Order: sequence, then C-alpha cells, then structure tokens
Amino acid sequence: MIPLSPYHVSAEAMEQELQIIEASKKDPSAFRPLYEKYHEPIFRYIYQRSDDKDAAFDITQQVFIKALINLNRFTFKGVPFSSWLYRIAKSEVYKAIEKNKVQRTLNIDIDGLKELLQEAEADESLISKEKSLTLCISQLQETDIQLIEMRFFENRAFKEIGHIFEMTENNAKVKVYRILDKLKKCILAIR
Repeated sequence: MIPLSPYHVSAEAMEQELQIIEASKKDPSAFRPLYEKYHEPIFRYIYQRSDDKDAAFDITQQVFIKALINLNRFTFKGVPFSSWLYRIAKSEVYKAIEKNKVQRTLNIDIDGLKELLQEAEADESLISKEKSLTLCISQLQETDIQLIEMRFFENRAFKEIGHIFEMTENNAKVKVYRILDKLKKCILAIR
C-alpha cells in the first residue's frame, strides 16, 4: 500500500495514478489521463511566469513531451506526479528565459503579498509599502523568486517545493526563511 500523500484526495487516487504511470511506461497512449489531469495546471504555472500565451502553450507542450520521453526515470517519492512535471516545467521556463524566447513575469496577488509581508515579520506600516516589497523581490535571484512564488503565491507545501527544486523539505524551509530575512532587510533599507 502506498503512503497517503497530502496532495491527493485518497490513497486510492495515488495508487490509481501510479498504475497509470506504470502502464504509460509500457504504452505511451496510456499517458492520456495524466496529460488531461495536469495540462491545465502546468500551463497556468508556465503562463504565470511568461505572460505570453503562445510561448506558454509551446513550453507546456515541451514539458509533456519530455515527461513522456523520460517517464521510465520517474520514481515515486511520496509526492504527486505533478511535482515531477513542475520540475520539468521550471527547467523549460528557465531555458526559454535564457534563450530570450519569453520575458520573466512575476504575478503577485494581494493576499499572498500580505502573507509574505507577515511572514517577513514586517510591521503594520510596512504592509502598506507593497511597492517596496515588489522592488525588493525584483532584486532577488531567479531561484529565490521562484521559491517565494511557490510558497506565498501558489501556496505550495515545503515538501512539494523541496521535491520540485530537488532538495529536502527542511532545506526548502531554511531557504525560504533566509529569503524572507533578505526581503525584510531590503524593505527596512528603503524605509
């Protein structure tokens, strides 16, 4: 029996997904249910980072082609299959940015921004300084921006973030809180 992942509704759903993956390793046409389940979320993930619909469609297509080609390398690690797909998507977005096929975009929602400021232990007067935070975020390295994005604007668990970035859950937490410290210092310096 497969241990229950917090990202799936039930152990049965996790087992069913793994059966589809195993069947897809033998017959690529069996991959269709996974494609249908994850295409939209992967597309949204890419589109949020590129803000170019055509490029997002192209990159999403690349993600699923690579996933299908490399499906034999997938091993269950207690997190959903989607984490593996997001890792591929992250890599493909990086490649597109590096080749200047897309421009990097950061979509920020107000609730995530307020949570980020609260986690950075910014006092109430700083919470109104959203522009300062936006400026400070723009000064971060790309990996740091993605960690903040996943944690505060996509509400991903540290375990899933760790899997996407190929690090431990604890390492993901440490990195996020170090970034929060950087942001707090930057905001205070702007003040």
